[in-house]
Amino acid sequence: MTKDEAKQKLIDAGLVLEASGLSDFTRGHVSIRVPGEPNLFYMKPHSFGFDEMTMDNIVTCNIEGEKVAGGGPRHSEVYIHSEIFRIRPDVHSVIHAHPTYAVAVSATDRPLRMISQPSAVFADGIGVYRDTIDLIRSKEMGAGVAKALGGSKAAFLKNHGVATVGGTLEECVILTIMLENAAQIQILAESTGSVGEEFPRDDIMRLHDKICRPEQHKINFDYLVRKVRRQMKG
Repeated sequence: MTKDEAKQKLIDAGLVLEASGLSDFTRGHVSIRVPGEPNLFYMKPHSFGFDEMTMDNIVTCNIEGEKVAGGGPRHSEVYIHSEIFRIRPDVHSVIHAHPTYAVAVSATDRPLRMISQPSAVFADGIGVYRDTIDLIRSKEMGAGVAKALGGSKAAFLKNHGVATVGGTLEECVILTIMLENAAQIQILAESTGSVGEEFPRDDIMRLHDKICRPEQHKINFDYLVRKVRRQMKG
């Protein structure tokens, strides 16, 4: 992947996240490592929505969270990204968003339950950051989020939002969408006052392994990009 291709993929990811209802004014952000330079990453600029990224306003930051290039301003919560990238060499993309149902689940202090196919994606665990509801505006706070994430695919920032990671940008976007889907189903199911037993662990893990394949993430991401482009033309 070239650097321009990585930027274009970031732009497409922003369009998909916006179309999926995962924006919160201009406050969410998404990043991808710069190809060939793992200590640098491209990131959505501050003061712009997910759907407003361009080749010119995308920000380049280093592993210290410093802006080194790009026409837009840097997000103050850049440290969620830089500190996760610092300790997770397997991660090539990070998303921080404030999805309604995921925030609601985090506020209940209940774990994400394996009661739906989207939830099975996270059957291997999900972290929880509990230190503050405040914005993550320091290296120390970003390191706290990275520690809470651990080796997981995602972490709840209690009463605040989520941090989701992926080995590819495609994976990161699809995981973020599926986490919100799983949280929505859980909130709806628990609101009935009665939730049945979960399926056996080995059954859940079989599904996990099938729907977490990298090629499946790419198929779903590419479909969503085609869909949003059709909508833009229509």
